[in-house]
Amino acid sequence: MGKSTSFATLMRQQQYRRLWTARTISQWGDAFNTVALVLLVYSLTGSGLGVSGVVIAEIIPVLILAPLAGALVDRLPRVKVMIAADLIRAGLAFALPFVDGNVFHVYLIAVGLSAAAVFFNPAAQSVLPSIVRERDLVAANSGLWTAAVISQVVLAPLAGVVVAVFGYDWAFWINAASYLASAAALLRLKVPAHPERTHRSSWYRDAREGLIELARHRLLRALAATQFLAALSAGATGALLVVLAQDHLRLDEASFGLLIGAIGAGAAIGPLILSRITDNPRRPGFVLGPFVLRGLVDAVLATVTGLVSAMAALVVYGLGTSTGAVTFNSLLQAEIPEKLRGRIFATFDMLWQSGRLISLLLGGIAADLFGIRAVFYLGGALLLAAAWTGWRGLKTQT
Repeated sequence: MGKSTSFATLMRQQQYRRLWTARTISQWGDAFNTVALVLLVYSLTGSGLGVSGVVIAEIIPVLILAPLAGALVDRLPRVKVMIAADLIRAGLAFALPFVDGNVFHVYLIAVGLSAAAVFFNPAAQSVLPSIVRERDLVAANSGLWTAAVISQVVLAPLAGVVVAVFGYDWAFWINAASYLASAAALLRLKVPAHPERTHRSSWYRDAREGLIELARHRLLRALAATQFLAALSAGATGALLVVLAQDHLRLDEASFGLLIGAIGAGAAIGPLILSRITDNPRRPGFVLGPFVLRGLVDAVLATVTGLVSAMAALVVYGLGTSTGAVTFNSLLQAEIPEKLRGRIFATFDMLWQSGRLISLLLGGIAADLFGIRAVFYLGGALLLAAAWTGWRGLKTQT
């Protein structure tokens, strides 16, 4: 194996640089939108249930539209799909200030923003392996992931300041501008065209073909099960970390912020380390080891009682989350046939969000019945099961 490609080298490649620029700029806007939207809905409803409605509004479109989105991404030029999704999101984000007094209309726009993302995300995932080599996928995904994490860590606090000083409107307009800038960057992105189809089938047949291929392909089937098990863990443990902090660790709000910061720190440095030590997206240890790491951290969090030890564990958790996302996505991009990428990625998105929704619904019940520590022990067990499932699938390919 030759020397792995560095992120700096990849950024000198025009097509990757354009994709990285588009996705990073739109994530800048997302950071402002996420903070402003949660604060707005809470101010209108005055309840945590109202804020939970925003999360549900983001999940439901994925469950409904993913099959259609995947088929469309595999039919149409993927860059054009991404540009159209960006323009739709820009229009919706620009409209938010004009309906911010009506929570129902705010929910509708949140649904629309998520629906457009259902088309954008599998298209972006499908484009990357068309513009970089397989051995560059780890470095390429690391660059995208690190930029996303740093954007969230740095800009989320700034978004709070913008809302406090200038109001919600400016945060939403910043988001709208970011989508327009993303679309402008994508206009010059050139991707090799995939072969024209000799015949056109129905949307239903296209979606069904993707599901059949997923079911037949042993590795993809195992990775799909891994994705779902991980989502069953992450939905509850992520949402209920605040409960663990208050009820088990006995921390105040400021200390909880330190826990979130620890996750962000680990998530930011993880891909930087990963891209220096491997460029092979098919190594089981790098793909599935992060699931084991996160599972063990969940068990540690349910056991420790101090702020410093919890922060140390969450730095490791963030590192595992980011490196796992990079290697998992890189493996999928290397393994999925080009003509099916949109449908398979959309299906994986649907599995993640459905598992997350189930986990959110059941996690609160489990916490009330058995205590918050039991939720984290169970979350750790699910992540270990996810690693085992994926490992069996990967071993059949080696």
